Amino acid sequence: MKKNTRLPIDTYVEGVLASDRVILSRTITLVESTLEEDQRLAELVMEQILPHAGRSVRVGVTGVPGVGKSTFIESFGKKLLDKGHKVAVLAIDPSSQRSRGSILGDKTRMEGLASDKRAYIRPSAAGETLGGVSARTREAMLLCEAAGFDVILIETVGVGQSEIAVKSMVDFFLLLMLSGAGDELQGIKKGIIEMCDAMVINKADGDNLESAKRSKSEYSNALHLFAARENGWYPKVEICSSTELTGLDEVWKTIQDYMEKMAANGYFARNRSDQNENWLYEHIGYLLKSGFYNNPEIKKKIAESIPEIKTGSISPIATARSLVQFYVDGIK
Repeated sequence: MKKNTRLPIDTYVEGVLASDRVILSRTITLVESTLEEDQRLAELVMEQILPHAGRSVRVGVTGVPGVGKSTFIESFGKKLLDKGHKVAVLAIDPSSQRSRGSILGDKTRMEGLASDKRAYIRPSAAGETLGGVSARTREAMLLCEAAGFDVILIETVGVGQSEIAVKSMVDFFLLLMLSGAGDELQGIKKGIIEMCDAMVINKADGDNLESAKRSKSEYSNALHLFAARENGWYPKVEICSSTELTGLDEVWKTIQDYMEKMAANGYFARNRSDQNENWLYEHIGYLLKSGFYNNPEIKKKIAESIPEIKTGSISPIATARSLVQFYVDGIK
C-alpha cells in the first residue's frame, strides 16, 4: 500500500509563501494529481494562495519545434535575473504515449538557468490536454507568483491549439520565428499573428543575420495589414540571438512598453478578469470529464461496449449519448 505523503494545508501554504522550492514543487505535484483526495486538498490550498498571487508579468512563449524556444528562454531568463527579477519557467513537454511522462526534459536543456536559486523551472507533461499545455499550468503559475516570482515564462509544445490555450492565461504572447523558413508573407498563419503581441525572429546571428533583418521588415509590413486591436497595441517585430545574447534587452523593453500601455488604458485589468472567468469554465469542463471517466459504472459500461463498437455492431454516437445520459441521470 502506498504511503500517504500528503502534508498539512498550512505546510503547503506557508512553504510556498516562504519561497521554499521543495514545498513549491510538492504543491504543484499536488495540484497536478488526478486523485480525488489530492484534488480536494489542492482546492483548499489554492484558496489560501490566491490572495498572494497575481503580481507578476505572465509571458507565453510559443513557436514551431526547432525555433529555439528553450535556448531563448534560458538566455532571456538569465537576462531578467541580471535585471533583478525572479523568474519561473513552466515548460510544457510533449508526453510519451506509453508512460504519459514528459519527453524533452527542459531542466536538462536549461541547465544554467535551473542552477540559479533566483529561478525555478518546472517541466510538466502535456498529457492528453488539448493545446499542448498542462491541465494545471494555470494553478502552477499562481503558485509561482505566490512564491515571489515576478516574471512567469510559459513555454508550450508549439503544436495544435497551444497558442489559444496559452493566450487565455498570459499577459503577453510572444511568437518565436525563424528567417528563411519559406515565404514570410504567405507563410503567416493569420490566427496566430492576430493573437501574438510580438514576433521575435530568433537565431539572428552569423549568416542568418541579414536574412533575419529582411524578415523583420517583411513581417512588420505584413502586420500593418491587420486591423487595429481593441487594446490599441500594434504587434512589434524584433530580432535576437539566444546564443550571442543580442536583442534580448529590446524584447524585454517591448514587453515593458506593452504592460505600461495596457495598465494605463485599463485593458490589463479587464484581461485578467476575463481570464478568471475562462478559468471557471475550463475547470468545470475538467471536473465533468474527470467525474465521467472515473465513474465505476461508466467504466464498466464503456468496457462492455468497446467490443461491439470495434466490430461496428453498435453506433459510437448512440452509445456515447446513452452513456452521457446514464451519467446525468445518476447525478440527478
